[in-house]
Amino acid sequence: MGLADLTYEPEKYHSGKDDNLQPLESLDLSKVSDFDELTKAMSLTSFSGRSLGEAVDILCEMVKDNNTFVIGTFAGAMTGAKMGLLICEMIDRGMLQAVVTTGALMSHGLVEGLGMHHFKYRANGVDDKDLLEKGYDRIYDTLELEKNLDEMELLLEPVLNSLNDETISSHELNYHVGKYLHENNPPERKSILKSAFLRSTPVYIPAFSDSVYGMNFSWHNHERKLNDRQAIVYDPFRDLDDLAHRIIKSKKKLGIFTIGGGVPRNWAQEIAPYIYQLYISYGLIKDSNKKNLSYNEEFKKKYIDECKPIRYQYGIRICPEPAHWGGLSGCTYSEGVSWGKFIPESEGGKYAEVYSDATVAWPLILKAAIQRLEKKYGK
Repeated sequence: MGLADLTYEPEKYHSGKDDNLQPLESLDLSKVSDFDELTKAMSLTSFSGRSLGEAVDILCEMVKDNNTFVIGTFAGAMTGAKMGLLICEMIDRGMLQAVVTTGALMSHGLVEGLGMHHFKYRANGVDDKDLLEKGYDRIYDTLELEKNLDEMELLLEPVLNSLNDETISSHELNYHVGKYLHENNPPERKSILKSAFLRSTPVYIPAFSDSVYGMNFSWHNHERKLNDRQAIVYDPFRDLDDLAHRIIKSKKKLGIFTIGGGVPRNWAQEIAPYIYQLYISYGLIKDSNKKNLSYNEEFKKKYIDECKPIRYQYGIRICPEPAHWGGLSGCTYSEGVSWGKFIPESEGGKYAEVYSDATVAWPLILKAAIQRLEKKYGK
């Protein structure tokens, strides 16, 4: 077919309405009075503005769908960047039924929870060698005090000393720390683990040893050995099974709210194929390619009504990383469909992916969702 074969027939062109396309609208700030209205208007624009507005739509739908178990995953230095109270807000309002995060994020969160401060960093001739000598730890444009981390270690000592010679995982330790913060901190002081304790929301740290928090745990165990005390056994697989059983027992759909990516996101997402493998292992689902270990009627009665695959139906991701680097942080939800972790949009999956710095987009999305939900349902 060449140019000579092309004919100009404008009467055959579609109008947009012919294909049920949604028209865009210019952003008119004169009609905007709050974050809810702003993000509604942004959802009818283009590029990142549209994805941010659509993220508010999906967040509101997801958290008000009482048949959804929502997991929040948080990576990056969000507590050092002073975003910790956003996590508290989401827990306090019942938006999250589980939290998965990094040990580093929780370390800086404990600093916040103890009422200590982070500080702005401006170079002004002060290099990192000088910062080291003065006891300042730099996180890009933010400073953590080495003294803060020492104070955090002092907080953990009574908690760890209260534990008997037992096996523990991160969500169990976080429960004890949250309980300690609730009982020993001023009532008005908020912290992530305190909020999680009060709402009975489990907080998992899959890469626990990759943090000051985890190293303090290890140092404590060395001190136990030096004092002829039995070390506390740390078993990360208790976390995995605990989350799996909570999801199975809830008999609900799955939703995920993600800041960044990394281990927290991947660990939370792989729970879907993990549960499916549990079904196979207990003989509840037959798989010709795998050997069934045993059939367990007790397991079935305790957890399962029907052994349907569990996949995420809702998802909101805020992360500036593009997909073409190949890392999990930039991985699209569509890619996750191929792993059996997400329901495709063609079958009802609802997802928003906001390519933005979370310290910019997250507060806007959360505040807009809170305003919208309060208008509709009250506080």
